[in-house]
Amino acid sequence: MIDEIRTTSLYTSAHVRRIDGAAIERLGIAGFVLMERAAAAAFASLRRRWPQARRITLYAGNGNNGGDAFLLGRLALQAGFAVEAVAIADRSTGDDAMRARVAFVAAGGCVHIADAETGCLAADMHVDGLFGTGLTRAVTGVAAALIDRLNATHAPVLALDVPSGLDADTGTHAGACVRAAATVSFVAWKRGLFTADASDACGALELATLDVPPAALDGIEADAELMSDALAPLLPPRSSNVNKSRYGHVLAIGGDDGMGGAIRLSSEAALRCGAGLVSVATRAGNVSAMNAARPELMARGVDDARALAPLIERASVVAIGPGLGQGEWGRGLFEAAVASGRPLLLDADALNLLAQSPHALPAETVLTPHPGEAARLLGCDTAAIQRDRYAAVRELAARYAAVVVLKGAGSLVADPMGNVAVCPWGNPGMASGGMGDVLTGVVAALLAQRLKPWDAARLGVALHARAGDLAAGASPRGLLASDLFEPLRALANRFAP
Repeated sequence: MIDEIRTTSLYTSAHVRRIDGAAIERLGIAGFVLMERAAAAAFASLRRRWPQARRITLYAGNGNNGGDAFLLGRLALQAGFAVEAVAIADRSTGDDAMRARVAFVAAGGCVHIADAETGCLAADMHVDGLFGTGLTRAVTGVAAALIDRLNATHAPVLALDVPSGLDADTGTHAGACVRAAATVSFVAWKRGLFTADASDACGALELATLDVPPAALDGIEADAELMSDALAPLLPPRSSNVNKSRYGHVLAIGGDDGMGGAIRLSSEAALRCGAGLVSVATRAGNVSAMNAARPELMARGVDDARALAPLIERASVVAIGPGLGQGEWGRGLFEAAVASGRPLLLDADALNLLAQSPHALPAETVLTPHPGEAARLLGCDTAAIQRDRYAAVRELAARYAAVVVLKGAGSLVADPMGNVAVCPWGNPGMASGGMGDVLTGVVAALLAQRLKPWDAARLGVALHARAGDLAAGASPRGLLASDLFEPLRALANRFAP
């Protein structure tokens, strides 16, 4: 869940350290002043989110993240809260962090030094200031035990900058990781807050820029962008004096024996997102059921690539993969689709076939792998993909000279130039069969409406995820892929609220 997003630029932790350094060294803002601003922003968030809270426990590490927590504690004490702190060492590292600790004690705060047996103190809420953005290893020892106990409490946790244990660059964690109810990120968004394990660790996200002037960002380019309502103009309202040919003709290929549902989902999604015409090339056994259920689809039984040729000739976009299989039938259709030169979308078994037999792809191609398919395309395992999704999607886009959607929590879109966009929407109910097939149809429809692959992929992922959120509401468990059709239609007509 994203709350109060004020910028769409995402940075690595190294970039944010450079921004901090520029603010301190070039613009003359003292590090302790930034720490005070961070504490004030986090305390304001705490009071706004949990107005009934009066007892707070701080969990403070040795560095500046702990300093932020101590200064928040000082503010809370001054406001009449009951505040105690649990620290993982008897001294803080660095002048600013130690100064913050002394200020907390001087305001009447009590600091307990944690050991392996230390439990969480009774409180209305907890503040996580154990580790900052520089953590790239698994949390161990006393800190790990403390995080495990913190996660077992029923009181909410506010994380400062990044939930402790979460890698700020990759969004992954190798061991113990705080599960926060909310996270206040400082100065600029860290890219790891929006993908992989971050969706379970961060809770509601809020950015506090700490009044760092834009000049501090001079010469520091964002690593990625966050999708937003700014995508809406990519699909403007339609003129009245038009006909179906204006909005393209999608040919959806797939649905081997027993897998006709996958290509049906893709095809209907393409219609719901505005493709003018959608033809379906599938096994003959699927045609009658498809015509009965959705007669707007032009379903054709094809036995081989030769029968596919006239359908390709009429299509403006080819989407292949859902239910395709990897047998002789699917392989023949795959070869014909890739050789067609048409704007192309490859999903599911088309990606597996591509991994087995790499091909030069048309200039306007979008690949939509999940992590397992991405691993096969890169010749590695799924764990390697998930360890650094940003690196994986960039490598895929470069290797295959295509726009790539790496699906999953915090889906990523990359182009061959290394640009990456991140989706902040979606929910766990979308981890169900057919969701990827629907995405295939969505992106294909946008390609048919003459969006470039980069734009079609970004807007398609955003439409798909937001439709999933609307369809799920407060009940994500049991969400069906076909539940997305009506919200997709509504969003395709008015994406921005």
